[in-house]
Amino acid sequence: MNYKAVVFDLDGTLVDSAADLGNAVNRVLETHGFPVHGIPRYQDFIGNGAEMMVKRALPEKNRGEVILKECLSEFMNDYHKNFNVDTVLYDGVPELLDHLSDKSIILTLLTNKPEDITFKLNESLLSKWDFRVVMGSSEGIPKKPDPTGARLLLEKIGIPGSQTVYFGDSGIDMKTAISAGMVPVGVLWGFREKEELENDGAKYIIEKPLDILEIIQF
Repeated sequence: MNYKAVVFDLDGTLVDSAADLGNAVNRVLETHGFPVHGIPRYQDFIGNGAEMMVKRALPEKNRGEVILKECLSEFMNDYHKNFNVDTVLYDGVPELLDHLSDKSIILTLLTNKPEDITFKLNESLLSKWDFRVVMGSSEGIPKKPDPTGARLLLEKIGIPGSQTVYFGDSGIDMKTAISAGMVPVGVLWGFREKEELENDGAKYIIEKPLDILEIIQF
């Protein structure tokens, strides 16, 4: 198969953002007198968008609509100021992006992260590479695993899903890729376990970014 495009998830796939996300939520929790969580715990909370992450972090008895809305707003205010304190590209990601760019593979980004922060992270950490389409969470487009955003992305680049490889660290990503007709590749350096990726349909699972080059020739 002659693959022409790649879709990347962001958190847990291209960037390790758990510390900045977790610290921002923890500061909100502390303000309200709620228990905080260790950063590794946030790896289980991340993936379905900011609102779901905040909801998971709140005590179960304090997840009502009013307090959730308030905490979400406070989180967004904090995270906008602190989204790039400890967030970094994973080892091997720059080399993979260099290789794909040298092969003229179309690079794109699809994430449930709020779109404005997605753009900022793209500018601060990924500006060396030409990402043809960058899509974050926005009104009117359902979050992954709904395939609407993925299908819209394919329309924008004019490449069919069958010629597109999707990289993600979660079952959400695998489901999205399959629904949009893309090749689902699960990555093990992110926030989820191998079992989840296998159960949700990963065609390939890789331990390091450049491992994909041993499986798929671009």
